[in-house]
Amino acid sequence: MTNSKIILLAGKGITTNILYHSLKNDFPVTAILLEEPVSKKEFLKKRIKKLGLLKVTGQILFQVIIVKLLPIFSAKRMQKIMNNYQMDKSELPEGITIRLKSVNEETCIKELQKINPDLVIVNGTRIISKKVLECINSRFINIHAGYTPMYRGVHGAYWALVNNDKARCGVTVHLVDSGIDTGGVISQKLIPLTPEDNFVTYPLLQLGEGILLIKKAIIDLHENDTNLIGCVGKSKLWYHPGIFQYLYHRIFNKIK
Repeated sequence: MTNSKIILLAGKGITTNILYHSLKNDFPVTAILLEEPVSKKEFLKKRIKKLGLLKVTGQILFQVIIVKLLPIFSAKRMQKIMNNYQMDKSELPEGITIRLKSVNEETCIKELQKINPDLVIVNGTRIISKKVLECINSRFINIHAGYTPMYRGVHGAYWALVNNDKARCGVTVHLVDSGIDTGGVISQKLIPLTPEDNFVTYPLLQLGEGILLIKKAIIDLHENDTNLIGCVGKSKLWYHPGIFQYLYHRIFNKIK
């Protein structure tokens, strides 16, 4: 247990619930600043502008078909992972939860300055602006589901497997800056894969191992005993696979 004042700056979702309940008994989580999700319309508009309609259509089909089906066939494995890491996905306590439209609005800055935490743990938010990151004299840290800088963005474990890069199929805890998963790396760890695992179980394994890493990082930061890791590798940003891309790698490369 540290005496540091810790808050969560997070997006709505099961991973935020699990993260909070995993931390609360060991660390004093003072508040949860909870961001509303980006509207689907706004998200798709930006994604199409960036990647093109054809690619985004493939991603949507993948989400609607594959990502809906996989949990049905992986329910036992997912529950086993949650049991192994003692994950609790129950609702967040309303008493310490402050709701925000965006982490980049003035309300967020005012709340951060009012609470003045020693450490901010980020999970599942929009990219945080430099103005917000610099509004208090605190460190912001995050669990990223992939090895940075090679697997920035989303689904880092899946893309590492697609690239036959098992040595980087894992999770990273890093400092948050105004880029996309570009902050200094505190620690990294491989995930314990089994033949039962697939696209929907990799993130659970990454979350479980990431929580173990972030607990150690909180203690090390409190004791000023943290040295950043120098990572070697080409920086690359990854997105959701498209349905035909996923099926190709599943059929020919056996990547589930």
